[in-house]
Amino acid sequence: MTDLETLRSALREPPAEDFAEPDLGAIMTKGRRIRRRRRLATGGGGIAAAVVTVLVIVGAVALKGSSSEQQPLPPAASAPAPAPPSAPVPAPTVTEAPSERPFGEAIPLGVKGEDGRELVIHAFAIDEPQLPDVRFGLQVAYRNRAGDYDALLAANEFKGSDRSFGFHAVDGGDLIRGTFVPVFGYFSGPAARITSTVRGKPVEAKAVPWSEDPSIVIFWFDPGQVESPYVLTPLIAYDVRGQRLTK
Repeated sequence: MTDLETLRSALREPPAEDFAEPDLGAIMTKGRRIRRRRRLATGGGGIAAAVVTVLVIVGAVALKGSSSEQQPLPPAASAPAPAPPSAPVPAPTVTEAPSERPFGEAIPLGVKGEDGRELVIHAFAIDEPQLPDVRFGLQVAYRNRAGDYDALLAANEFKGSDRSFGFHAVDGGDLIRGTFVPVFGYFSGPAARITSTVRGKPVEAKAVPWSEDPSIVIFWFDPGQVESPYVLTPLIAYDVRGQRLTK
């Protein structure tokens, strides 16, 4: 038996076990909440990885179908048939966060979008079985004149507890729908000041205790001083006596 015949025989063999159809609905539902993000943090690489994962799943299902039907391969001497024209594959898109009702009071950021609407940051409730110790996240949104909110970006903890000591959900530094979203996050602990440095220059965040739990301190930086969370080296929290809480 030649190598080509051996390959053909192997491809005709049915798989050792069936592949279950992927539950894409459950996967997408889980992914919408577990952001974050790091939505633009990984950039094109993250999107490419997601596309590759989907292709692998689809390929596995397609292989199962073709193997079970045992479709014969064309003779070795025949020329391959030209592939039929296919519609262009749409580029992957990144959607903004869904609008969530404020969990506690919304905090004005002192920044307005290009259309003049006020930017605020507020907590929102999370109830996900996959995240049993995460009960809230943060969202930056427009506050409309009618009193409702138009979400721009949300972030939440995705490992462990959302109230474990330290910094959580640090995000932002993105231009979304024509509006620059400031770098934001929260600190779990008795923080009175939050500072950092950007290229050796000290910067200080605006920090406000969360109305639902004062042990959670919501903070954000001036967009003119901090353009990305990745330029902060490092984030430092201090208590009311000026003692450093973090290394």
